[in-house]
Amino acid sequence: MKAAVVHDFNAPPRYDDFTTPTAEAGETIVQVLAAALSQLVKVQASGRHYSSGKTLPLVPGVDGVGLLPDGRRVYFAFPRKLFGSMAETSVVQLQNCVDIPDDVDDVTAAAIGNPGMSSWTALLDRAKFLPGENVLINGATGASGRLAIQIAKHLGAAKVIVTGRNAQSVKGLAALGADILIPLDVPADELKASFREALQTHKVNVVLDYLWGPSAECLLSAAAGQGHQSGEPRIRFVQIGSLTGNDISLPGSLLRSSGLELMGSGLGSVSNAGLVHAVGGVLRAISTAGLSIAAEAVALQDVESAWRNESSSRLVFTV
Repeated sequence: MKAAVVHDFNAPPRYDDFTTPTAEAGETIVQVLAAALSQLVKVQASGRHYSSGKTLPLVPGVDGVGLLPDGRRVYFAFPRKLFGSMAETSVVQLQNCVDIPDDVDDVTAAAIGNPGMSSWTALLDRAKFLPGENVLINGATGASGRLAIQIAKHLGAAKVIVTGRNAQSVKGLAALGADILIPLDVPADELKASFREALQTHKVNVVLDYLWGPSAECLLSAAAGQGHQSGEPRIRFVQIGSLTGNDISLPGSLLRSSGLELMGSGLGSVSNAGLVHAVGGVLRAISTAGLSIAAEAVALQDVESAWRNESSSRLVFTV
């Protein structure tokens, strides 16, 4: 079969021949229609993600849209190692497939699955979010963050506070449902004051963090208390991505003096079946909530050139 094939962790995949998989017990073959290029896929294919394999060659891709042998059109995820979704044929556990509503096209379903799942899972599975609570999204200008705004509102958030690189980057997020905009390119003291106001005045219940690094460190420090006898408010901080750094300084006193509850959301912290179930919820909400994502379809045979291109739209390889 033809596929995008990684021969070298330091080079983009090439359109090449690869062994056609066969299904084993509990698995199903999928005739792939579309597969999105997410940040997770790129990092895995470079060998730098904690879930990356070490065996080459391999086909990248963690999820996609395809047809099962019985003709069902499904979103599928977590293909067997080496047989990723960026190929004519993939192989997955049957339980890692979910039906796609008829009114959702292949490219949209492939593009929205991974970024939509990140906030849906973080809110419902990890933070146990309840309607009427307030959500702060740190890093809301990318595909995942923009969807997180829409999903938080759809799930019943009373207020959504968002951050972005600068005032210009957060400007358009109000149209998606953001109530309060916080630019990050300000002095640390000013940013900490904005975070403290968001946490205390606007009573943030859940934080979705896509950035980590300096902004997360500042946000966490803003939650520190002074040992008041009434205690500090409970804040569930969910770490999702590390776009601006993998490490922060976290004094133990910060946790002792605050109502912070730190947790992560991603591969390993939630079961594969749970993540696929979350995507099913996202797909069903596309029409009712008006969820949208900018997507660009690219033929799989152009994978090598497209892999290097930076685009504001989610690239989706079509087969």
